[in-house]
Amino acid sequence: MAHPLELLYEVVLDRKTQKQEGSYTCYLFDKGLDKILKKVGEECAETIIAAKNGDNAETVMEISDLLYHLMVMMAQQGIALDDVLEELEKRGQKIGNLKVMRDTDKNT
Repeated sequence: MAHPLELLYEVVLDRKTQKQEGSYTCYLFDKGLDKILKKVGEECAETIIAAKNGDNAETVMEISDLLYHLMVMMAQQGIALDDVLEELEKRGQKIGNLKVMRDTDKNT
C-alpha cells in the first residue's frame, strides 16, 4: 500500500493534467506559480503561529496544509516526490555526523 504522501502527490499530478471542475488544486495550477508560492508562504506562516501558540491539533492541520501546497509547488516545478524522499534518505544516513560546537568567548 502506498504512503499517504505518495497518494496525495499522485492526486496532485493527476489534477495538473486532468482538469476537474471545482478542484482547488486545478485552480492553483491555473493561477500559476506566483499564487502557489503565495499559498506556500501563507501556510508556512500559519504553521509557525500555530506552533508558537502551542496548539498541537492546529499545528498538525497547518502542517498538512503546508505539505499539500508544497506538493502542488513541486508538481508545478516538475520536482518528483521520489527526488525529495531520496534526499531525505541521504540526510538520514548522516545521523550521528554531528558538527562540533565551539565555545565562544563573549567577552572578547
